Amino acid sequence: MLRKLFVVTGFAVAFLLFGCASPYAPAPQTMPQHIKKLTVRPFVNNTATSGLEEKLTLAVVNEFVRDGRFAVANNEADADGVVVGEIKRYILQPLTYDQNLITTQYKLWVVLNLYFIDKANNVTLWTEPNMEGMQVYYDANQPGGRTEDEVRDILWDSLSRDIVKRTIEGFGSVQGGSEKKIPGQQ
Repeated sequence: MLRKLFVVTGFAVAFLLFGCASPYAPAPQTMPQHIKKLTVRPFVNNTATSGLEEKLTLAVVNEFVRDGRFAVANNEADADGVVVGEIKRYILQPLTYDQNLITTQYKLWVVLNLYFIDKANNVTLWTEPNMEGMQVYYDANQPGGRTEDEVRDILWDSLSRDIVKRTIEGFGSVQGGSEKKIPGQQ
């Protein structure tokens, strides 16, 4: 009888500890109500590789249009919020070689700094330093391989989705090295 009481009590305690506890879920950080139109300022390219900024800017604009939750303005004067970014690093690293020391596999790694400006209140709503994008791929001469331009387009698509998600859905939605906080708040 005493053993049965301990078993029932043990199950009751376990149920209370584990059954009722809900996992931590932060409150969603959403866009302020007054922001209806967004624009993307052309990205700044701080790398030695030219021409990166135009394609990334276009990919981000296209992703905002495809998402459709906010109107996209053609210029900053018509926008309530502005996505601003810079391409900080662009690294193409050889990973594997064949018997003739010809590269067969690469890693393309891009690091961005981003922030979002609320134009009505003239404040930066969020910053995302060191947002990373990376693709490992085989050289175009290998079976199933790709060119650097093809992989770059894949990377721009992936980063543009991350940027839109970060902008609209808020904190915790990307994997960058940021502290994920609003500047000026503790």
